[in-house]
Amino acid sequence: MSYFEKLRNDFPILQEQVNGKNLVYFDNGATAQKPQIVLDELAHYYTKLNANIHRGVHTLSQEATSKYEEARKKIQSYLNAEFEEEIIFTKGTTDGINLIANGFSRGVLKTGDEVIISAMEHHSNIVPWQMACEHSGAVLKVIPISDEGELLMEDYKALLNDNTKLVAITHVSNTLGSINPVKEIIELAHKNGTPVLIDGAQSVPHMKVDVRELNADFYALSAHKMYGPTGVGVLYGKKEWLNKLPPYQGGGDMIKTVTFEKTTYNDLPHKFEAGTPNIAGGIVMGGLIDYLEKIDWQKVAIHEDELLEYATSQIKEIEGIRVVGEAKHKAGVLSFVHESIHHYDIGTLLDQMGVAIRTGHHCTEPLMDRMGVTGTARASFAFYNTKEEVEYFIKSLKRALRMLG
Repeated sequence: MSYFEKLRNDFPILQEQVNGKNLVYFDNGATAQKPQIVLDELAHYYTKLNANIHRGVHTLSQEATSKYEEARKKIQSYLNAEFEEEIIFTKGTTDGINLIANGFSRGVLKTGDEVIISAMEHHSNIVPWQMACEHSGAVLKVIPISDEGELLMEDYKALLNDNTKLVAITHVSNTLGSINPVKEIIELAHKNGTPVLIDGAQSVPHMKVDVRELNADFYALSAHKMYGPTGVGVLYGKKEWLNKLPPYQGGGDMIKTVTFEKTTYNDLPHKFEAGTPNIAGGIVMGGLIDYLEKIDWQKVAIHEDELLEYATSQIKEIEGIRVVGEAKHKAGVLSFVHESIHHYDIGTLLDQMGVAIRTGHHCTEPLMDRMGVTGTARASFAFYNTKEEVEYFIKSLKRALRMLG
């Protein structure tokens, strides 16, 4: 049994059938499937450990708190953050970006300041900055991209100036698969005295990320994209920045003292973790990190590149198909359109054949406008996918196109 066959066996849902066909799951960009260890950890919490954290003196509360904070330490180590308190639990990437956007709009940005994003951003890294700029009087600037789906770095350099107060950029495009040169982006921003937020939702499922090596000021991610549960994620932030920013939400646990006259806020990380969190999700992330630490990410990169290259070469041979996004450096994302058949119809017929892909604008409407399409069909790969599944996908796609043509 190969290395990836063994990994595949860790994911029970991949043995299921959909519409009477063996499931071929190529919608990993939307959410990845979960290994047995994640399912077991989730069941264990609710059957053996269910209690609120940080507040109780009883045994279950103490044990749950210990497991939750242990997970924070594991994530710190996995991302190579310098301090444990730089790991903030969130609802996911969107929540993490909104936390920073809210803090900057209230505590940093003022009229005439500028925030830089790119033309390939997910709505979650566009709308919060539009809101922050509207609130503060700042201006949103956009790095253009090439027809292949690569950032135009000279244009980025030209946008940086004394008014630039933040750069917020995706590490990997959820629609195009483009892997952006975030280390260079960060270096250029820092020379300008500008902090950088990286949207890591689509990078952490495909690669090991070292936030100190990148020197990112903020890095946001979601557990469900990286084989974990939904509704939980992490925002990494440099300690000095997190201490500068005002709290995102008010409530329990983010305070030291409260009177009707004044509230004193808690220390990091609790300053940004108001209310009862997704305790199960946080604890399960600890088990997930244990699992991911055992993954050979070099093998994963090679395997996923081979899947992407093979799928791309095969799909390009199909008459009427155009691949959208052909950057030199890509993660396992293949977006495509047909010259006369709607992507929704393609996705619907593929589903009847057991193949799960994504159709639509993928929460990147400005990017769709830039690429001259209304939406795409998107196959996104994970390390548990196989060449045989790609072959079946191509065969099914050809069949669907014949039926629709």
